[in-house]
Amino acid sequence: MFNFFKKNKENPDASEKKSLREVLSNTVNSLITNVVNTVQNEQIDEFTLDDIETMLIKADLGVDLAVEITNEIKDKNIKMSDFKSYLKEKFIDILNVEGENKLKFDKDKLNVYFVVGVNGAGKTTLIGKLAHRFKQEGNKVLLVAGDTFRAAAEEQLDIWSKRAGVDILREDKAQSSALAFKGIDKARNENYNVVIIDSAGRLQNKFNLIEELKKIKGVIDKKINNDNLETILVLDGTQGQNALSQASVFHEAVKINSIAITKLDGSSKGAMIIAIAKQFKLPTKLIGVGEKIDDIRDFDKNEFVNTLFE
Repeated sequence: MFNFFKKNKENPDASEKKSLREVLSNTVNSLITNVVNTVQNEQIDEFTLDDIETMLIKADLGVDLAVEITNEIKDKNIKMSDFKSYLKEKFIDILNVEGENKLKFDKDKLNVYFVVGVNGAGKTTLIGKLAHRFKQEGNKVLLVAGDTFRAAAEEQLDIWSKRAGVDILREDKAQSSALAFKGIDKARNENYNVVIIDSAGRLQNKFNLIEELKKIKGVIDKKINNDNLETILVLDGTQGQNALSQASVFHEAVKINSIAITKLDGSSKGAMIIAIAKQFKLPTKLIGVGEKIDDIRDFDKNEFVNTLFE
């Protein structure tokens, strides 16, 4: 659906993208190279198993999954020569969660993207990049500044709307749910086919955050009819296991359809993608790989795993 590798006049450097291997280099070292290098003998003994478990935990794969893997290595009597192929198959199995790794999109419907995440995770930046990508594909895009509790959030989204060349609906101090209602109405009345709704991410007050998100999601659910809705959770790729607790909060508040990982370039914590798929059965669909407006990619689970084991 998206051809964001295509070079065009507005993005003269669009073809000069990092390879996924470059993006994931630190993750490869922490998750694969360091773990594999702990295995010195063909027969993996108890001491080596302890080292493998420790290294997997340090690589942000999660305690439960690290324990599960080391138990399987022991129970199946996996040898060093089969270790990498076992890990590769294990990761692929985990990432084969329900749902596609592509964002929902139907050119004949209104496509609504409700974006949630904590402040500082890169949510506004991801919205701007996603809006730009949709616009480049010929869509009419409307941003809804739903984080009405932070004036700075509205200003930042306004700046991104101008950079992306898309429209924005913002009303200072308006109720976020009311703004979402108006945004969907405006999109229908003015023939937009993409609406991206921002939201607050104040984890300091978990109860208020959840109630606010539930209210917005309830309005959206009532308004979309047969149109497409995707609820995207944005997580900071440098946070690793800390992102799992965030995912739990937002999954509790609204039904998440997909995950977007920002700041993945240079991070050593890319294993969080596998940990999230294992714990929440949620597919990662977008990854942020740099600071430029077109530094956003669709996540491909097979390419991801193959790159880890190149």
